[in-house]
Amino acid sequence: MKKTVLAMSLAMLGMGAATAADPAKINWSDVPVVNVPLFYPGQSTYEWLRSKKHKGANKVKRGESCVTCHDAEDEEKELGNNIVKGGPLEPNPVKGKNGFLNLKVQAAYDAKNAYIRYQWKTNSSMPGSQYEYYRFDGKDWKVYGGPRLDKPVQEGKQPAIYEDRATIMIDDGKVKDFAQQGCWLTCHDGERDMPKEFTKEEIAANPLMTAIKKTDVRKYLPDTRTDPSDWKTGKSVEEIAKLKADGKFVDLIQWRAHRSNPVGMADDGYALEWRNFDDGKNMFASNLDGKTKQPKFMFDAAKFGAKALTDENRSKKENFLIKGTNEVPFDPNAGWKEGDLLPRYILSAADAAGSAADNKAQGVWKDGEWTVVLVRPLNLTNPDDKTLKEGGVYNVGFAIHDDNITTRGHHVSFVKTLGFGAKADIQAVKLP
Repeated sequence: MKKTVLAMSLAMLGMGAATAADPAKINWSDVPVVNVPLFYPGQSTYEWLRSKKHKGANKVKRGESCVTCHDAEDEEKELGNNIVKGGPLEPNPVKGKNGFLNLKVQAAYDAKNAYIRYQWKTNSSMPGSQYEYYRFDGKDWKVYGGPRLDKPVQEGKQPAIYEDRATIMIDDGKVKDFAQQGCWLTCHDGERDMPKEFTKEEIAANPLMTAIKKTDVRKYLPDTRTDPSDWKTGKSVEEIAKLKADGKFVDLIQWRAHRSNPVGMADDGYALEWRNFDDGKNMFASNLDGKTKQPKFMFDAAKFGAKALTDENRSKKENFLIKGTNEVPFDPNAGWKEGDLLPRYILSAADAAGSAADNKAQGVWKDGEWTVVLVRPLNLTNPDDKTLKEGGVYNVGFAIHDDNITTRGHHVSFVKTLGFGAKADIQAVKLP
């Protein structure tokens, strides 16, 4: 990543933060490091945990914690290394995928913000800062690239292209069993890349999916279904709204190496009946015109050096299209050649708005390691946010996507606690 983007993003982290710490100037050597082991979970869904295939199913059904059984040293490493090789929980193993990842976590806070710092070694020789492109085939612009779990990538028909991500789920004690079983409450049969994956016909015939205007099944909490193990049995929109009003959702904050990092942000969302974004507007938007089926923006050749990328240089140049920085409106008559590539998303911190724009963040990749600092405001009162405050202790789960992969191909943690001026697994240090 080049200095121009880094400098811009670091500056954005300090915007409007006159009474808050500058994340770039926090002395992280004074903040304790907590090593959080993450492992490859494969298709170990909510339903699998409660099935006869899982030895601990009865304990899970009683609401006991995953670590009741999985409490041995290096247990996560053994679990991940076994699953990633292939078997009942991984029907399509990815060549060279690591089964274990050590995530270093540090936390601090002041009167205004929480600061969470992540560090991890990647499974790649370069940062995963690319996302799928639109490629001109001589006639049309078509999606190019994909995550390594996708069939076209595994068959060699598409290159492996996907962004790295760092995710934290936050529960304030209102979601039943989250403190014990964490993100497994949100991962179910029927979801993308999971057993019994949905069909388009099933989605189209489902009342809840129709009501919320979704065309696929993503994370959801058991309370949003009349049968927690069946995505098709969704409760009414009114019932789900009541759950949200009662705070029975988990916050889902994602730092994205391509779609948020170049503009110094992390997106803000929550899991309830689906994996939702918060109200407002994200820092990334589609770069495709729905009517013309052509890109909306291209690179400004005067600033970028070319109007598009190519397969030969896409990993050697900054591949972000940033509004007000390096873009101009797309010109269909600009002499496009087969193989020209344009990003699928246009980025803008200035356009981000509402609750969706709460979080600042910055990640730097160096010597095979990402260092990401998330800046989350304290005392938020938005109805789609968990309020972090001094004295609070929260149940958290971490996930890392890297190595050009998404959906179940991530690494996840068992539940940890995060405290601000309170005893917890990860205790945030109060800054002067």
